[in-house]
Amino acid sequence: MTVPATDVKPGLPRDEWVKTLPQTIVASCVLLLDSEDRILLLRYAGDQPGAGLWGLPGGMLDHGENPVGAARREMCEETGIVLDSTLRFVGYDHRADVKGTGPVIDFYFHGGRLAPGQTVRRSSEHDQDGLFALADLGSTPLTIPLPALTALHTAALTGTVVCLQEGVPQ
Repeated sequence: MTVPATDVKPGLPRDEWVKTLPQTIVASCVLLLDSEDRILLLRYAGDQPGAGLWGLPGGMLDHGENPVGAARREMCEETGIVLDSTLRFVGYDHRADVKGTGPVIDFYFHGGRLAPGQTVRRSSEHDQDGLFALADLGSTPLTIPLPALTALHTAALTGTVVCLQEGVPQ
């Protein structure tokens, strides 16, 4: 027979315990390639956090939104491109603390290939867009470290998944 311990203090009520957990920001990004395997990148405009940096289309999830839905929404909002095909999960990045906001988890999805002649209709958040080969990004200021972008690019092309920590492939 099991006898309950009498010297154990009761735990916090669930609603109080949940408040002690880290609040994590979740974002989704899309890796979209052209027929030459170049990556679509957007440059943040001068009035934005990260001004002058190039990154993948994407952003934070809205309350109640799932990562795939956020990826589709952000892609459409930032580029005017509607992704009709299935998005394939290619990786995630866990960052313990981003600029004092706490932990961030980024989900990355391969959005397929740009259609020939597809144009990008940028939001006001970005002032430039371009298609880039990995070999041409060595001196480009990026929001994501080049080794992480390279690993995600490889995952998109090979059908694999990459786990990143602080932007470093694990």
